Amino acid sequence: MAMTFFAATNTPLFSSAWTPNSTGQYAGTCIFLITFATIFRALLAVRVNFFQIADVLERRRGNGRIPSHQTIEKTTTRPWRASEAVNLAFMDVILAGVGYLLMIAVMTMNVGYFMSVLAGVFLGSVVFNRFLPSSTAH
Repeated sequence: MAMTFFAATNTPLFSSAWTPNSTGQYAGTCIFLITFATIFRALLAVRVNFFQIADVLERRRGNGRIPSHQTIEKTTTRPWRASEAVNLAFMDVILAGVGYLLMIAVMTMNVGYFMSVLAGVFLGSVVFNRFLPSSTAH
């Protein structure tokens, strides 16, 4: 495994079957990585706001019978629900998988792949950071 960054347009990504053979294919792979990293940031925003999203969906299921302005805010811990726990676990697995795939792309040590992942994280942060409570979520 190379321990220095290099610039090549024929570096395999994830498997030998995904080896760009032209500059256009390499550009397409870089665009994929930018999109994939942006999706990662979007998924992170969904994960951080999971309980708020679940509450909105629950209200919609109840046809809005309890308007949000009439609910009493509780200071207690949210009760454990199996459906929410399974959904959170599924979301965590998806986040881990996407994160590891992005890590593998960077570990190819290809400068273009590395810069593409960084560009995707930047783009995702610009678009989705307003949904994250603080910059400590990463």
